[in-house]
Amino acid sequence: MNGRNRFLLPLIPLAMAPALALAGELTLTGEGSVRYEPDSARLQFTASAEDPLAKKASEQVRQQMEKWREGIEAWRDQLADYSDARLNLYTRTIPPAERGGQATQQAVASQTVSFSISDLTLLNPLLEQAQALGMEYNLGPQQFYHSGEQQLEREALAAAIADARSRCEFVAAELQQSCGEVVTMNINSGYRPVPMMMAESRAAQDVVTSVGIREITASVSATFTLE
Repeated sequence: MNGRNRFLLPLIPLAMAPALALAGELTLTGEGSVRYEPDSARLQFTASAEDPLAKKASEQVRQQMEKWREGIEAWRDQLADYSDARLNLYTRTIPPAERGGQATQQAVASQTVSFSISDLTLLNPLLEQAQALGMEYNLGPQQFYHSGEQQLEREALAAAIADARSRCEFVAAELQQSCGEVVTMNINSGYRPVPMMMAESRAAQDVVTSVGIREITASVSATFTLE
């Protein structure tokens, strides 16, 4: 045997060479989003009163709560997870008005009502009732949500996966190849609703005209084979 040919490797058929040369993987991201308008709200109202005597402060709150219950009787069966049973009572010290004067003690009583609603047409009537009784509350985007948010999250994720596949197919076509199977995929599990718009007034008479449009986003990082 000729010594020059001793270490020759087997020849690769020419038909296989392009496949081996072009085979590879492609990693890219995909993003998806779903816009929606909240259909539910979690609300909290607080009745409070102050008086030097704890008994009088507590009685004022009790009367407020009786009027509240009477005022919402028509909607009571539509208020889910309703709670108003606990009365809080504490004493605060009021500094003297003048130097050298004597500090005084003031009893503070409060009772909080919390519940959720799945019919937002009840929102303004409930706000009006709370305002009429002088109850305290905060109203903001965090109080509103969609009853089907889990399904919306899945729709956003499905859109992100479809976007990743679409991008892969585009890149593969530009390379005169095709997008193959998924090798790995990492999912962003944040799914935080992004407030898009919130219409509300924070004045003596709150009236909510729109809770606004929101957006749930999802993203994935995927690696595909190129064929």
